[in-house]
Amino acid sequence: MSLKLIGKKQGMTQFIDKNGNVIACTVILAEPNVVTQVKSSDKEGYAALQIGAFKAKKLSKPLKGHFEKNKIGPFKHLVETKVEDEKSYSVGQEFKADYFAVGEYVDVQGTSKGKGYQGVMKLHGFKGGPASHGSGFHRHAGSTGMRTTPGRCLPLSPRPSHMGTDTVTVQNLKVIDIDLEKNLIIIEGAVPGCENGLVYLKRSKKMMRKKA
Repeated sequence: MSLKLIGKKQGMTQFIDKNGNVIACTVILAEPNVVTQVKSSDKEGYAALQIGAFKAKKLSKPLKGHFEKNKIGPFKHLVETKVEDEKSYSVGQEFKADYFAVGEYVDVQGTSKGKGYQGVMKLHGFKGGPASHGSGFHRHAGSTGMRTTPGRCLPLSPRPSHMGTDTVTVQNLKVIDIDLEKNLIIIEGAVPGCENGLVYLKRSKKMMRKKA
């Protein structure tokens, strides 16, 4: 079972491989992730790790007490990840960028960029009406209901709405390079979210199934 680690998207760059091919890549800052709590099957009812990353300046009293109890942290971001055997881990254990290997495939989860309130053409890809003069129908959604039967607008049909800020997972992204000194992971392709946005990295589920 693979751990879910915390990182921050730093932006995109280009990577040139041995054959001279230019690859679009995303740079992710992966500061050491520290185990802040080990949850056991006996006490909590399931085996899991609580992992923290990125130092925090301000904390609530409950969180402050939580970190002081284990004499670790404080961390700004926490994530819980299930494990098969919690006895293999201990509080204070660190996972750095080299937890992933060059050439390995990972799944990256992040929050997509917010686009605000958008119409049906941008949000749902509607074609729109005639663009010529005289037309009163350019970017509208058109009719959304029926006449006598059922005589109402059906729910869940496409309408103008809020766009973005969704949890998005991109699977099977290849790790191109790792800079352990700067805590950077360079991943092939695009990653959801804005610059300096929080992302979660995990070994690719599909690739792990193939190997199994």
